[in-house]
Amino acid sequence: MSSSPRNSGALNTQGVMDGQVCLVTGGGSGIGRATALRMAEAGAAAVIIAGRRCEEGEAVAQTCRAAGAEGLFLRTDMTREEDVRHLIRTIVERFGRLDTAFNNVGYQERPAPLEQQDTDVFDTVFDTNVRSVFLSLKHQLAVMLAQQSGRIVINASVSGIRNPNPGFALYSASKAAAISLMRSAAMTYAPYGVRINAVAPGRVVTDMMMKAVAGVGSMETVAAGLPLRRMGQPEDVAEAVVWLASDQSAYIVGHVLAADGGFLAS
Repeated sequence: MSSSPRNSGALNTQGVMDGQVCLVTGGGSGIGRATALRMAEAGAAAVIIAGRRCEEGEAVAQTCRAAGAEGLFLRTDMTREEDVRHLIRTIVERFGRLDTAFNNVGYQERPAPLEQQDTDVFDTVFDTNVRSVFLSLKHQLAVMLAQQSGRIVINASVSGIRNPNPGFALYSASKAAAISLMRSAAMTYAPYGVRINAVAPGRVVTDMMMKAVAGVGSMETVAAGLPLRRMGQPEDVAEAVVWLASDQSAYIVGHVLAADGGFLAS
């Protein structure tokens, strides 16, 4: 079963981001790229892409401009506090506010038994998947608390809920930590007008997922094991993120929305 495009059951999120200033970290490819574009299509006034890969980030910013938003790429290492501080300061100085943030950067180790992993790999996984979330929340929340409004979505993973494959213990543990961090922050800041949630993608066709799939079988085999019998596309997750960042989900806080083709239910 090969990966297939989205079906007609996509959420109706047209126009739900009207006028918003949005930030997508790790927005140069995959789910981040699809989400940035979907935000622009849904009416965002500005979409800022933050990441380390300049060429890809600039290309996404251009695509967002073509879709009607003000697209801007800012080179940022989301694991470095000074970079994150500068990113948020630049957004506020230029646009006056930050309405929505999708904290999307992620890294997955090469599959190996835990005793064969080393501390450098551990540091990279947890810096990328947990430290970056902490730094992002810290500086985004300072702005949103002053505004008394904001929406934050964290890109988690079904692996943070149920590890689908052996060999990815560090990735799974880091995503579980990110989910716990999200829930704690969500409960703390909801009374101040800031909604924080997470999306948990399953088997989605991205570069990182394809490397993982290569270790467990063909894409067709993996897709056949899912209830929907297909791999997810980045656009499937983007729709879920935009919905969580919109007023359509105004009563949802501290939730992990699994965009996984039924993986967790099976």
